[in-house]
Amino acid sequence: MSDLPVPRLAVTPLRFQASYEHVPEDEGETSKALSEALHSILETTFKDSGHANRSVHAKAHGLLQGQVTVLDNLPPELAQGAFARPVTLPAYLRLSTNPGDILDDKVSTPRGLALKIVGVEGPRLAGSEGEVTQDFVMQNAKAFTAATPKAFLKTLKLLAKTTDKAPGTKKALSAVLRGVESALESVGGESGTLKSLGGHPQTHILGESFSTVVPVLYGPYYAKLAMVPVSPSLQALTDLPVDLGDNPDGLRSAVVEYFARHGGVWELRVQLATDIEKMPIEDASTQWPEDLSPFVTVARVEVPAQSAWDGEKVREIDDAMAFSPWHGLEAHRPLGGIMRVRKPTYEMSSGFRASHNGCPIHEPR
Repeated sequence: MSDLPVPRLAVTPLRFQASYEHVPEDEGETSKALSEALHSILETTFKDSGHANRSVHAKAHGLLQGQVTVLDNLPPELAQGAFARPVTLPAYLRLSTNPGDILDDKVSTPRGLALKIVGVEGPRLAGSEGEVTQDFVMQNAKAFTAATPKAFLKTLKLLAKTTDKAPGTKKALSAVLRGVESALESVGGESGTLKSLGGHPQTHILGESFSTVVPVLYGPYYAKLAMVPVSPSLQALTDLPVDLGDNPDGLRSAVVEYFARHGGVWELRVQLATDIEKMPIEDASTQWPEDLSPFVTVARVEVPAQSAWDGEKVREIDDAMAFSPWHGLEAHRPLGGIMRVRKPTYEMSSGFRASHNGCPIHEPR
């Protein structure tokens, strides 16, 4: 099924143990407060626009259809879950940016990529019984900006208070933060916080590499997954500045322009955990050392040239689909507090969109 080299596993992965997850007694309260903060974002943006968007990653920049091909002859440790056998399956991709309100692209924030693979086989996670999809929700980072659910809640409450407030001020602040971030990166530093507040460089979204940032089960092991551009036309866009001009949807225009003429190829890669101390589950802000366990390719994602944005795709993908790491196989159950507290919010957000837009959310088959 694939002409890629057969991956070799140079590490001994750590088997997941239930004791690796620690659930605080008040985690339910944190999850409830998180849902309330996200619900306030949904209510605010619906009041403004009359359309129910997602509570985070509301603005999409590209809606794509392609296929995922699992490599032949994967080592047993890598041949797990959705990647258990060599197969080519249809897939949907949604490119986005973080905020819950639809902002001018000059408010430059971290990017996201959601991947939905259709036709996977195996025991399902609770709530996705009877479906055949596997979602991986990724950001252009290697770790989450907050270590714990409570730290994440503090940030989210701030974002909820500023939703739909002073868009012009946000653009001006973003320009300042990009300058600070650029200066920091020029001396070898980087700040996820500055980027999340609007300091992300104004570069082409299709040149980005994305990862799950937090771990998921990988069969009997646990891992992070990444999606990395490998076709030369995509790699040429990495760190390439985008001139947004006066176009508030400049990133979308750049994606549409690219896919009108080119296809793209990414590799799906897996970083299996080998050390619970250095690759923790409950501290989502820890970047796992790649010298201890490098990312290894398990599949190829191919997207042909196509319309990356049109009315039909907006209806079919943006409005009628939900992307959630809880849509999938038991073999890829999301792990850690950040993922546990977000499960109800994914369900709440998709339910809000379905009821307010009059468009049932469905999983493709």
